[in-house]
Amino acid sequence: MPRAALALLAVLALAGCGGADRPPPDPPAVRLTVEAPADVSTSKEDSVEVRGRVSPSRASVEVLGKRAPVANGSFSATVGLDEGVNVIDVTATMRGRSPAFAALRVTYDPRVTIPDLTGLQDDEAADRIDKLGLDPQLESVGGLFDELRSGPRRVCESDPPAGTVVDPGSTVTLRTAKGC
Repeated sequence: MPRAALALLAVLALAGCGGADRPPPDPPAVRLTVEAPADVSTSKEDSVEVRGRVSPSRASVEVLGKRAPVANGSFSATVGLDEGVNVIDVTATMRGRSPAFAALRVTYDPRVTIPDLTGLQDDEAADRIDKLGLDPQLESVGGLFDELRSGPRRVCESDPPAGTVVDPGSTVTLRTAKGC
């Protein structure tokens, strides 16, 4: 090998080909995964539990600006909802790493859909309405001859009708008869 080439190799080796002057690579960014609730979901409850995972497991997590406990990379926090659309911000940070962010949209809609109770016995239908947080009112519509029939009273129709969306606590009139 000619002397000039050897001299050039020696200079490059001493200079380290620029490798000695390079800063170490940046550590990877924090990773954040929100498992629940789903983005653009609807809740009938006035609060939701925000759950997810973070990596590295010792990163800090904030949900709506409040620190959420992290254990083995998992976090959860309960968030109160206002009626309508709520935006829930989640942030994961760790010193020396780029942060991670997520935003979820959860709609709080406490309204209830009236189920179709046609044909159910009046007491069973009233129990179902009550369990939905509504006020059942029974109204006999069979008339005088209906009283002479045998068998239980059944729901003929409801007011408001099945499929109607109402506020919690609304009154639902169940019109009943032994023969509809």
